[in-house]
Amino acid sequence: MSTTPHRVCFQLQLRPERIAEYRERHAAVWPSMLDAIEAAGRRNYSLFLREDGLLIGYYETDDDAASQAALERNPATAPWEAEMAEFFLSAGGRPDQAAPRLTEVFNLEDQLAASAQRTTPSTTEIEK
Repeated sequence: MSTTPHRVCFQLQLRPERIAEYRERHAAVWPSMLDAIEAAGRRNYSLFLREDGLLIGYYETDDDAASQAALERNPATAPWEAEMAEFFLSAGGRPDQAAPRLTEVFNLEDQLAASAQRTTPSTTEIEK
């Protein structure tokens, strides 16, 4: 198993008339759902919402497939996802499963780690 977490970013679109209620619901997520997410191995989970309803989600996990399977087995997941589905414009299935994934194109830590192994001096080193 890799020691580097798998970073997952996804996108969904909220129904404009449901944005305020969605914010309210996520201000107090069910404790059983919070426990399910944590038990599934998801960390650093955040949701970002734009005024027009564009929702971007991000989390880290060691194994995304195992994490998804753990959530599927947890009895808290299905009722929560059923309620949340009403907030989204159709994504073609359950939002948690149908959300388009975004491809990571840059990560600072990865590039810093790679640059530490290079032989040419960095800009900081040149300025000294």
